[in-house]
Amino acid sequence: MKILVGLSGGVDSSTVACILKEQGHEVIGATMSIWDKNGAYNLMGQKNKGCFSPHEEEDVKAARALCQKLDIPYYVIDCTEQYQKIVLDNFKHEYLTGRTPNPCVICNAFIKFEVLPRSAAAEGIAFDKFATGHYARLSYNGQTARWQLRRAVDEKKDQSYFLYRLQQEQLAKIMLPLGEYTKDEVRNIARKYGIAVSDKPDSQDFYTGDINDILQTIPHPGNFVNAAGKILGKHRGIWNYTVGQRRGLGISADRPLYVIRLDKEKNEVVLGYEDECCKPSLIAEDINWLSVPPLTAPATVKVRLRSSQTPAEAELLPLSGKTAEVRFAVPQKAVAAGQSAVFYDEQGFVLGGGFIRGEENGAG
Repeated sequence: MKILVGLSGGVDSSTVACILKEQGHEVIGATMSIWDKNGAYNLMGQKNKGCFSPHEEEDVKAARALCQKLDIPYYVIDCTEQYQKIVLDNFKHEYLTGRTPNPCVICNAFIKFEVLPRSAAAEGIAFDKFATGHYARLSYNGQTARWQLRRAVDEKKDQSYFLYRLQQEQLAKIMLPLGEYTKDEVRNIARKYGIAVSDKPDSQDFYTGDINDILQTIPHPGNFVNAAGKILGKHRGIWNYTVGQRRGLGISADRPLYVIRLDKEKNEVVLGYEDECCKPSLIAEDINWLSVPPLTAPATVKVRLRSSQTPAEAELLPLSGKTAEVRFAVPQKAVAAGQSAVFYDEQGFVLGGGFIRGEENGAG
C-alpha cells in the first residue's frame, strides 16, 4: 500500500514512517508548510517553539533527513494561504469577539487532514492512505457502517479531543498507527530505528508567544468588574484573557480571583471567586457526530472541555441534530465560549463534539 505520512520533524510522525516502511508499505513523506516568511508574522519572537513559528525550517530539515535515511520520497506542501484564511482568520475573529478558540481543532479538520493530502494529490503524488503520528485509535464498525475514533491507549498522550471534527470521508482515508502505543514505547521504537529525534521534547501548543503577535490589533482597554458590576480595575483588552484564568490579572483580593465571563458588548472582563467559576451546564452547537449517528434521545456521556482534562460525567440532551445541552454531574470550571466540548462513551469512543455557546446565547 502507498502511504503518505505527514511528517512534523518530531519523534511521533518519524516513528510512524519507520513502522510503516518496516511493514512493507511504500511510504512517502510530506510536511505541510504554514509559515509565510514574507507575511505579517515574520518578525515574531525566535523563542516561540509552537507549531506556528519561524522554526518551521528546522522541522523540515529533520523530516528530510529522516526520509533520506529511510530512502523514501519527501515533499514540502505549501499550505500557507489556506492556513491563513482558515486557521489564523478564525483565531483572530474568535478572540476579538470575546471567545476562546482552539486552533488545533480547526487545523486538524481543515488543514492537516484535508488541505495537506488533497494538495499532495493535486501535485501528482499518488497514495492510498494518509498517516499521522496522532495518539488516537481508529476502527470501522460494520454494523453501523461508520468509522469510529477512540481514545489512545496512552491516556496522558491521547489526542482524540483535537480530532473530533473529522468527517467519515476523512476517517476512511487515514491511519493512526500510534494509538495502541504509549509514548515511552514510541521513544524506544524510535531509538531502535536510530531516529535522530528520538529524544526530542514533545511539540508545544499552536503558538507559545504572545497572542497579540498574531492578533495585531490596537489596544482596547476596559474594566475588570465583579458579577455585580463593581469596577475592580482596568484590563488591556478582553482577548488577553480566557474563562478560568487566575494568573496575570493584577487585581488584589482577599482570595484568588478568576475570569468567569468576557463581555464584548461592554468590553468588560468579569471576575469572581473559584465557586463562581463553575458551571452546571453548557450548550454545545455546530455538533459533529463522529462514531455514532446524531443522538436524538438523552444519553449519559463523558465530556472533555480541554484536551488534558479527565472526562467529566454528564447528561447530554439533544436539542436538534447540531445542538445539545450538557448537564454536568459536578459543575465544571472554565466553561469557555468558543472552546470545544467533546463527548465520549464508557469505552472511550468519541461520540462527537461541538463548540461551547456563549452566555449571551443561552449557555449554562
